[in-house]
Amino acid sequence: MKAKKFKLTPAHVVIILTMGFFFSCASMSGVMQTAGDFIGGTEGQFLSSLGKTFEQITPEQEYYIGRAVAANVLSAYKIQTNTPALTDYVNKICNALIINSRRPEIFNGYHVSILDADEINAFATPGGHIYITRGLIDCTTSEDTLAAVIAHEIAHIQLEHGLGAIKSSRRASAFSDGLALAVEVGAGDSQFPELVNAFAGGVDEIVTNMMTKGYSRSQENNADAEALNLLAWAGYEPSALVDMLRVLEREQPGKRGGFNNTHPTPAQRITSVQRALGKYDVPDTRAYRVNRYSAI
Repeated sequence: MKAKKFKLTPAHVVIILTMGFFFSCASMSGVMQTAGDFIGGTEGQFLSSLGKTFEQITPEQEYYIGRAVAANVLSAYKIQTNTPALTDYVNKICNALIINSRRPEIFNGYHVSILDADEINAFATPGGHIYITRGLIDCTTSEDTLAAVIAHEIAHIQLEHGLGAIKSSRRASAFSDGLALAVEVGAGDSQFPELVNAFAGGVDEIVTNMMTKGYSRSQENNADAEALNLLAWAGYEPSALVDMLRVLEREQPGKRGGFNNTHPTPAQRITSVQRALGKYDVPDTRAYRVNRYSAI
């Protein structure tokens, strides 16, 4: 007896897509691939392609996504090139912070650049690109407060806050394209559009989050919490993050733009960080770093 060919219906498409919001990305990718192999034909090819949008982002992809974001940052700012010793210094601090971190190795490493701007701000893209303005560096009062700034940006990278926008964009694109497919299947049309580039919208959203809108308060609080870990693991004084936030509170009281547009107020962050400081018992070695900070 000849097996009956499976016919994809709008209901099947919607059910498969809806499953994506209850399964992990890896599981959903497998579901899509299996469904595509089973159904075959144009519909099967579409589902297999759709499954790729749920695959995990590889370290190499993360790096190149970050490069695309970095290009947007550098279209608005210039790199400061006349202080190589300072650039070398901030990168040595970065290396000290990542060596004992949860994710010390990434595709092309972590790199800190100084932006030639008076405004007080800092950015971190996926893949390890960290940018700190000259204005923010001028606000620091010690190596430990400078390390606190860098640690916060490293935390955004290691917690994959930027990649969250990519993942949301991919899933939203998959769902909207799938609904369009359901309509076409219902109308009897067997020609399906190609999936759009899943990363494009996500890169734009990362740039908006970093430079205009800012990450959510919970993401900023999580980055502060992870920064405390990074500081403690490297032997820096965790309370330096509070010291840095107090400087920012004094330097930018009620100002709009830059740092205040993309971060919760320093006062809000100080309250959250102070609650967490009690769990750290790190020998205070700040005195050993005074001379090298002053020299740089």
